[in-house]
Amino acid sequence: MAPQREWFEKDYYKVLGVPDAATDKEIGKAYRKLAKQYHPDANPGSEDRFKEISAAYDVLGDQTTRKEYDEVRRMGPVANPFGGARGGGQGFGGTAGNFKADDLSDLIGNIFNRGAGRAGRAGRTAGGPTGPQRGADLEAGLHLSFLDAVNGVTTTVNVTSDVACRTCGGSGAAPGTAPTVCSVCGGRGLVNENQGLFSFSQPCQACGGTGMRIETPCPTCHGAGTEHRARQVKVRIPAGVTDGQRIRIKGRGGAGRAGGPAGDLYVVVQTGGHPLFVRRGAKDLGLTAPISFSEATLGATITVPTLEGTVSLRVPSGTRSGRTFRVKGRGVPASSGPGDLLVGVEVAVPASLDADQTAAIETLAKLLPGDDLRAQVFGLAAGAAGGPGSAASPGGER
Repeated sequence: MAPQREWFEKDYYKVLGVPDAATDKEIGKAYRKLAKQYHPDANPGSEDRFKEISAAYDVLGDQTTRKEYDEVRRMGPVANPFGGARGGGQGFGGTAGNFKADDLSDLIGNIFNRGAGRAGRAGRTAGGPTGPQRGADLEAGLHLSFLDAVNGVTTTVNVTSDVACRTCGGSGAAPGTAPTVCSVCGGRGLVNENQGLFSFSQPCQACGGTGMRIETPCPTCHGAGTEHRARQVKVRIPAGVTDGQRIRIKGRGGAGRAGGPAGDLYVVVQTGGHPLFVRRGAKDLGLTAPISFSEATLGATITVPTLEGTVSLRVPSGTRSGRTFRVKGRGVPASSGPGDLLVGVEVAVPASLDADQTAAIETLAKLLPGDDLRAQVFGLAAGAAGGPGSAASPGGER
């Protein structure tokens, strides 16, 4: 790996919280601890910190790269090809600014005999860096019914993406053949070009900078190693998933290149409604149960539905419309324990009455006049509410 600007500006040992003399085991242990703590899935908003930790481990976790990084740090600021370039003053050796930082970066890269600077940038521009490349992350939508979202389900999602070629298995070579090491660059993917005092590296034209040559390309993918096609991915949706939730399926995204790992698939869930139940938070369910005036007044035991059958609920006497009762353990199932069922009762007012019902209600109205009820609530004398002098228009609103 060629020296990068960050090598001169960042102390990767400090990023991982280890001393310069830390062993490979200590570095790996520190990285795993920090990566778990700052992973965006577990700690939203920590993407920048997670990238910084990953960049540090990419350098210190490889013995060869770590050795080069330590050598750059020992050379000090004088070896930094990026600092002077920003200043716009004298170039290398006090000469004019026409000697660019890119050229010095190439020179340092050749000191390590690894290829750097312009060659690395050219490789990325011409088709990406050499070596294995991770596949792209993908996103797919999934619509679930209310009950499937609550109970969990194993299903499939349709994805169209690059996948490893079925004919060659991703090698890019025709069946019965295999890629060979490029004889021009010796597998480095870079060749050196001498230009007087300096030697520059550039991507190998013979292999396209991959370091490998395919003499007989696969007839299906024509040497790419991947093909673009539709596929079905089996996914397990956990119980209690909520509308809009993103579920990560590791390794089921786009295919990697040159032996790199596949990306991840993110499934975005959309949930439907239910004629009876509604979600109340992550684990609770809501239900509205109608009760009669007599049940609310005298009390009763009513039967209400749940996700699994029915349950009896005791409504005490004097229950007001809108009161909510909690039924333990009859909500959304979850690994940490099921939620509760919240039953709100509403006193149902009949839309029409027959003669006997009308007579009964009229008798009750004489025994429980509305003026007495309002007097208790408003603190008025009996019969005062709605009497002479009222500002409300008869039969309507103000």
